[in-house]
Amino acid sequence: MLARRAIASYSRAFNRSPSLSRIRRTEYFPRSSPCPSQRQCSSHATQATDATTPKADHRDIAAQQKLFTTSIYSPGSPLLLPNGARIFNRLVEFLRRQYVRFGFDEVITPTIYKKALWLKSGHLENYADDMYTVTSSSPSRAEEVNGGEEDEYGLKPMNCPGHCLIFASELRSYKNLPIRYADFSPLHRNEISGALSGLTRVRRFHQDDGHIFCRPSQIEDEIRKTLDFVRVVYSTLKLGPYRLTLSTRPTDHYIGTAEEWEAAEGALKRALDSSGQTWTINPGDGAFYGPKIDIILQDSDGKEHQTATIQLDFQLPKRFELSYIAPAPEFERRGEICTDPVQLAKNGPVAPVLIHRAVLGSVERLMALLIEHYQGRWPFWLNPKQVMILTLNEDDKVMERAREVQNILMGREGNPDEALAAPTGFVVDIDSRPEKLGAKRQQAKAKGYNVIVTIGSREAEHAEMEMDCDIEDLTRDDASPIKRVKMTARDLVGLLRDKANAYA
Repeated sequence: MLARRAIASYSRAFNRSPSLSRIRRTEYFPRSSPCPSQRQCSSHATQATDATTPKADHRDIAAQQKLFTTSIYSPGSPLLLPNGARIFNRLVEFLRRQYVRFGFDEVITPTIYKKALWLKSGHLENYADDMYTVTSSSPSRAEEVNGGEEDEYGLKPMNCPGHCLIFASELRSYKNLPIRYADFSPLHRNEISGALSGLTRVRRFHQDDGHIFCRPSQIEDEIRKTLDFVRVVYSTLKLGPYRLTLSTRPTDHYIGTAEEWEAAEGALKRALDSSGQTWTINPGDGAFYGPKIDIILQDSDGKEHQTATIQLDFQLPKRFELSYIAPAPEFERRGEICTDPVQLAKNGPVAPVLIHRAVLGSVERLMALLIEHYQGRWPFWLNPKQVMILTLNEDDKVMERAREVQNILMGREGNPDEALAAPTGFVVDIDSRPEKLGAKRQQAKAKGYNVIVTIGSREAEHAEMEMDCDIEDLTRDDASPIKRVKMTARDLVGLLRDKANAYA
């Protein structure tokens, strides 16, 4: 009964306190006198800070928290360290969970394709300067085309041609649409070396890339759902405010006719109007294959960042000769409803409409925004350092109990010869150094751990442990600070799992 009361009280305080995923004070040391051009990504902290205190650059925080590094051997391709990989994977897993709600199926596609594919898609004509060419260095392994010329490959800068190949791999019916593909494959774009910066401007990156193949009559509904997707994700990450812009046909380097572009822009305008959100026009900034809606995120410094994007494309489906079978095909192409039984008796091929969408945009770039947004003080679900277990002494029973608690919190109990069935995914470390408890506690706080558990001889001897869960400003209902809580390790797992599932 005592344990249940303590857990209930602790849970209420855990969920109520705004500072549970914060540490009271951490000092960051940015580069000396950085010029504005060095900061490609500005701070986006949610808590009020002293205006005279400079906000740390994402590269400085990343160095302190060991999130990523770079190498001269692969400029513009960050190497994510274990802590950075944890954040990356949690963002990706968060998106995967949302795909269940929004109806996306994940696919995996090649990294390189023959030059012929990029010629077919229009990328070679309109995007060649930003692409990498790949050829074999071994003459004996070089492929030859009809004229005897060695064939070239290109590293993909986008996933859309690959998704078009998947759509074309089987016969489709109007009843199958919309079809929604998602892809986290790495992309490569040849950014100029002088523009490379941390995680914000890179050459290799991952995009939460999605493509929706739909009927003309489904365009507005799919755009609305995608805008809902953006809203859900950004509110969960506590990012914003953001604004919507409609980017229209470029003055040059575009494919398709002016009439087709007008139809596509009109469809996006109607979808934006029906969304109820304010939007503006950005003339001439559309992609070469179609107009787009850009989500422009504003950070706390007032600087804006283009993150998510929704692009409408009538061109790629035609270039790849994509089609689905539908009754009354002439009406279907215009997005009109037909009730004439004579027309409905006719079935024919219709080109689908392609909607490109990315909600996070570049995952690496969004990580940079989040690093500065939280200033390194991560919410529990994203924190690469979640739980620290401190031992009071080096007694064998204490150490054994600490390892047992670690295994329970990480979900790695059971037969070591069998595969793990339900790991929690929590990061749980043990500090068993023969240092004073106060010093170890302060060091754990400085490193950003959300939860600090203390285990001594008493905890080693009882099934129900008295655990020090040291989270700043945690209070009971009577506003008295909680210094120690009685609960088992399994009780704590449930509490932390609830916190992670709430994205808090």
